[in-house]
Amino acid sequence: MEFLELLQARRTVRKYDGTPVPRAVLEALLATAVQAPTGMNLQPWAFGVIEGVEALKALSDRAKAFLLENLDNFPLFERYRGMLANPDVNLCYNASACIVVYAKPGGATPEADCTMAAYNIMLAAANQGLGSCWVGFLTFTLDDAATKAAFGVPADFRVVAPLVIGTPAGEVSPVAKDAPEILFWQK
Repeated sequence: MEFLELLQARRTVRKYDGTPVPRAVLEALLATAVQAPTGMNLQPWAFGVIEGVEALKALSDRAKAFLLENLDNFPLFERYRGMLANPDVNLCYNASACIVVYAKPGGATPEADCTMAAYNIMLAAANQGLGSCWVGFLTFTLDDAATKAAFGVPADFRVVAPLVIGTPAGEVSPVAKDAPEILFWQK
């Protein structure tokens, strides 16, 4: 696929068929991630991988419970109370893998650098015929001290992008995008 076609073909996927993503493919996605540009070439990222539909469903359940218990700290999420309380809602959408992009402390622009690494993963996944979705709801649970300790993640690493990856369950229609809002164009 040509690069511009890939940019236009990439979609956020919120329904997967549960087919496992081979480890070699996940490793290739990680290898693509670290090709992202970074401020001062400090490469302030680290990654975690969770495999399996059941493991991701358990993560989804923990994330929903965590958010419901802490809604006072996340007033923007109050409108999602019903969804978070619904046991049938899977925040991982039946995906078979999750790549978590962490920012290491220090660096010039670690969050921006990790965001670019995450986008490389999303583009590389699309190029492999896979779908991806940046699931912001997972951030809070994955960034919790107890969860970090359980996964062996250093306490001072921050979650930037939890990306679920898998085979889409059907076609995903394009979403209309607004024209660029140009604030200035100086000659």
